[in-house]
Amino acid sequence: MHKLPTTDFTNKRNLKPGSTSWLATSIEATRALEQYGCFIAEFDKVTPDLNDAVFKGLQDLFDLPTEVKVQNKSTKPLYGYVGQIPFIPLYESMGFDYSNTHDGVKSFVDVMWPNGNEAFRLVAELEEMVTRMVFETYGVEKYLDAHRKMVTYLCRGMKYRAPEKNETNMGFVPHTDKDFITVLHQNGVNGLEVKARDGQWFTVELKPSSYIVMSGDGAMAWSNERLYSPFHRVTMNGNESRYSIAQFSFLEGIIETPKEFVDEDNPLRFKPFDHLKYLEFYSREENRTLESALKAYCGV
Repeated sequence: MHKLPTTDFTNKRNLKPGSTSWLATSIEATRALEQYGCFIAEFDKVTPDLNDAVFKGLQDLFDLPTEVKVQNKSTKPLYGYVGQIPFIPLYESMGFDYSNTHDGVKSFVDVMWPNGNEAFRLVAELEEMVTRMVFETYGVEKYLDAHRKMVTYLCRGMKYRAPEKNETNMGFVPHTDKDFITVLHQNGVNGLEVKARDGQWFTVELKPSSYIVMSGDGAMAWSNERLYSPFHRVTMNGNESRYSIAQFSFLEGIIETPKEFVDEDNPLRFKPFDHLKYLEFYSREENRTLESALKAYCGV
């Protein structure tokens, strides 16, 4: 039976770049992303009080009338409000970009979700740490500054209501994330399931203080498939609603596999591609059911 590895980001010794503990944590996190495409992160910078306030605010947001929620629009594909979809009736979500900047939060919820900004800024620190650890583990840290300059965040708040009698329990369909690195947090109601490399699905059990860090299609292409972008889904089996918040990192620019990942045994698998244009490609209805949108878009 599969079980996700857990990495400790609460011990300050583990978080001092260059230290032995940092190197050990870096290798641990990178190996987990290679094996499962995700791991559980123990991360305590978001205090329990702030965490409670963020999820209370998220609940209030989804309690708003649908006509108010649909005003959350975006010119980018898959951003903004998503919901009222017949084949996934339990799911609705709201997203906005630049979620680690004050303006990004204001444009999304104005004053309706005042606790969001501080939490997103702290979660962005976790994403930055993991990304740095991966670059350093692979010995390609010289590309990190250029990478960071391109990073933009989409934050998506999600609600999966409990199914009614004779209603599907599928909260969300199997999919891979299209971003580079995702950090996911939930309100204590489980439901996330991940597909391992051997094809087995398994449930992820999360403590309220834990986060999931997951590599997306962008990271898989960048690493020439060293990092795994796992299929995952949500299944709702209880009678409580599940609320979760995901922070996705996208690159405003070109993702290119560093030459360090390519050799005779590991030929180049993906051509350089514009990350946001790939998201646009995937958002078209005819491309949603492709077995691998990434390979269809930029595979060699």
